[in-house]
Amino acid sequence: MARTTDLRPVIKLRSTAGTGYTYVTRKNRRTTPERLVVRKFDPVVRRHVDFREER
Repeated sequence: MARTTDLRPVIKLRSTAGTGYTYVTRKNRRTTPERLVVRKFDPVVRRHVDFREER
C-alpha cells in the first residue's frame, strides 16, 4: 500500500510575476498528474497572478 507522502507530495507554487514568491501545498498525484496552475494573491505585486507548480 502506498504511503500518504508518496500519493500526496509537497509541491511549490511559484509566482509567474517574477517576484520569486512561493506557496507550499500538497496535491493528489492520482487525480492531477499534470502540473498545477492556480491563480493566487502575490503580496509583492499586490494582485492576483498565476502560480505554477515546480518540483
